[in-house]
Amino acid sequence: MATDLDLSGHAALVTGAGHRLGRAFAEGIAARGGAVVVHYGRSRAEADQTVQAIRAGGGKAIALQADLSHSEQAGALFPAAVEALGDIDLLVNNAALFEAVGLAEVTPEVWDHHFQVNLTAPLLLCQAFARHRAGRPGAIVNILDWRALRPGADHLPYTISKAGLEALTRSLALGLAPAIRVNGLALGAILPPADGAGENPIARVPRGRWGKVEEAVDSLIFLLAGPDYITGEVLVLDGGRLLAQG
Repeated sequence: MATDLDLSGHAALVTGAGHRLGRAFAEGIAARGGAVVVHYGRSRAEADQTVQAIRAGGGKAIALQADLSHSEQAGALFPAAVEALGDIDLLVNNAALFEAVGLAEVTPEVWDHHFQVNLTAPLLLCQAFARHRAGRPGAIVNILDWRALRPGADHLPYTISKAGLEALTRSLALGLAPAIRVNGLALGAILPPADGAGENPIARVPRGRWGKVEEAVDSLIFLLAGPDYITGEVLVLDGGRLLAQG
């Protein structure tokens, strides 16, 4: 189990770590001994709560703000994280924009916004991470979605930007080898949408249930601290949803 893996002596930047799964990822890394930079966009209070929770458990964490929809801020985030926390050897690109927009509703602004947050920002962070590591070992995990592996008509800008991130993951696994491992974690129905909208996400899940947050955290830890020989892979945690028709 990933719960047995140790991250002592490691430090991570986790984007979108102030709430929901991002917070769980940050706390999971800290619980296994890793120091964490908790990135947030607008959720300062929630990011501070995440930091406080980690410190209360004896961990090390700081919060940093950046609006990932602006390339300048996305590009400056990693150097700021290193300045604040020190050497960082783990990067988790978790932050994402998720809107229920179909083809008829897509505007250039909506399209660009999704791609900036979901694809361009991770690219810039990976670039800065690689420069910082300068040939030293490191690990990147990009948080994907099962939709990225089987795009449909719904959530069009989100789905296509995540599909791009999946391709970027595999490309960087080649480009940053052998020092840096790059993998993806494609999630299914783990948490209900914040707005509670849409059809029942588990109606077509073969496992017939929501995924557990702990399962997502364990999967992330496995990719960060598990076998060093794994790179360029996408671990799908979706209860079998990718296999189902429709």
